[in-house]
Formats: sequence, structure tokens, C-alpha cells
Amino acid sequence: MKIPANSIRGGMVIEYEGKQWSVLKIQLLQPGKGGAFIQVEMRDVAGGNKSQTRWRTQDTVERLEVRELDCQYLFKDGDMYTFMDTSNYEQFSLSGELISDQAAFLQDNMEVSVNFIEGVPVALKLPGTVVLKVVEADPVVKGQTAASSYKPGLLENGLKILIPPFIEAGTKIVVNTEDVTYVERAK
Repeated sequence: MKIPANSIRGGMVIEYEGKQWSVLKIQLLQPGKGGAFIQVEMRDVAGGNKSQTRWRTQDTVERLEVRELDCQYLFKDGDMYTFMDTSNYEQFSLSGELISDQAAFLQDNMEVSVNFIEGVPVALKLPGTVVLKVVEADPVVKGQTAASSYKPGLLENGLKILIPPFIEAGTKIVVNTEDVTYVERAK
């Protein structure tokens, strides 16, 4: 099924240059001159090689029909991550290479979606946001809150992101899993 390039999202599987590619990250770029384009980081399903490709937003790409299963993350064993299909309770494992940067967001019993092509798992789709604890944050500098500014913060999963100045160590925050950004303070 052909879709416009600006409809590509993380977790999709597309066909490009005769290969199946799992989309990892997307970025919409709007240069000062010319039309907007989308930059896509993707992984070859068969070989595991990463690639970055750019398309104009009006270009079309072939989206592959993929069976998506609702699963639950169970545990990590070495470089393998074990999941359970919630419909029939069957367990299967995905390699750390396939999951890549998304592994930092996996939490015990987290509900995720796994995409399969011809019975082979090819991509993991995380929930849009996760709640994580800030373990390290710089102290607030007086007058810093007058303008909209952010400071670096270290999360419990080891990722560093920019957080608002009023967030302190020990605070739980909501983080966007697609672009790894602060959303709001967790309730």
C-alpha cells in the first residue's frame, strides 16, 4: 500500500530499494529554501544494517502489511528481550540489536506492540509516553525561570534529557518515547 512520505511513523515497516526496512526514527525538516522533507532512520529487517534516507513530503513509499500483536514485556536475558503475546500467552524473544534505543524505555510488564512479517518479529512499538524518575538535576539558578529555559536531567534509565528548571531530583516525569523529550510532571 502506497502512503505519503510524511505519514511514515516509527515502528512502521516499509519497502525501499527491494528490501524491507523497519522505521526507527523520523524527523521532518523544513529548510529556509525549497520544500519540506522527511529524514528517516531505518533498519534493514533481514540484514540489520541501519540507513538514513530523505524523501520529499509529497513522495510516496510502499508500506508493508504487517501483523501487529499486543504483547507484554517480561524480562531481559543477556542481549535478548522476552515478550508474551497477550492473546495466547506464548513467549518469544527479540534481540537487543532489533530493539536498539527503545530498550531504555522498557519496564517490567509494559504493554507494547510487536510487528511481524511472515511470522518473524521485525519491529517494536512502545507506548507514546512513559513515566520515569529524574535521578540527577542541576539546581535552579535564581532568575532562570524568568525566561523559558531548560536544564539537563538524568533519568533512572540512564538517558539525559532537557527538563524545566522546577523539576528536581526524585521527581517523576512523563517522557515522550518517540523523540525523548519532557512532556509533563507525572501525577
